[in-house]
Amino acid sequence: MGNGLSDRASLLPCVPSFKALHIVILGLDCAGKTTVLYRLRFNEFVNTVPTKGFNTERVKVPLGDRRRTASFHFWDVGGQEKLRPLWRSYTRCADGIVFVVDSVDAERIEEAKTELHKITRLAENQGVPVLVVANKQDLRNSLSLAEMSSMLALGELGAATPWHLQPVCAIIGEGLQEGLEKLHAMITKRRKTLRQQKKKR
Repeated sequence: MGNGLSDRASLLPCVPSFKALHIVILGLDCAGKTTVLYRLRFNEFVNTVPTKGFNTERVKVPLGDRRRTASFHFWDVGGQEKLRPLWRSYTRCADGIVFVVDSVDAERIEEAKTELHKITRLAENQGVPVLVVANKQDLRNSLSLAEMSSMLALGELGAATPWHLQPVCAIIGEGLQEGLEKLHAMITKRRKTLRQQKKKR
């Protein structure tokens, strides 16, 4: 799918345009990444197919009292095993990472955990805020947030990596707004800290 912005941008995925925040959406295949992207872009459910490469969309997201907005440039990258080595080329220079996990697929939580920890431990991703989206929370057999936090070992991501676990139903969009507000707050805090560190030097 994608919106035609991708031709030149795909060569330089870490160059933000129009000062939009560079956000990469990652996760295992079938976790709901593209459903999240198009719910944010069109505010409706879009029937999707597995992403073979990436989709990209720019979205203005209202914040807090909705008088302010933030521009997000989302890169939704395919989650099939053969595509995962490419993730790091999209997370270069990322302001934030959205990691989507299927709350119902308990059998693959360990695999999701491995990939989440692998991408956050890369040197270039140290300190990049992570929004972990616990998708499909509307389903009866979904894991609880406490179970997901434990199984994903979120507490072991390291003090340098700010993270937030957000319950979401991507099909109707429930929880996405709150999650993005948390992500924006983490990004803003990190930028402030980096500016202060530069001044001290």
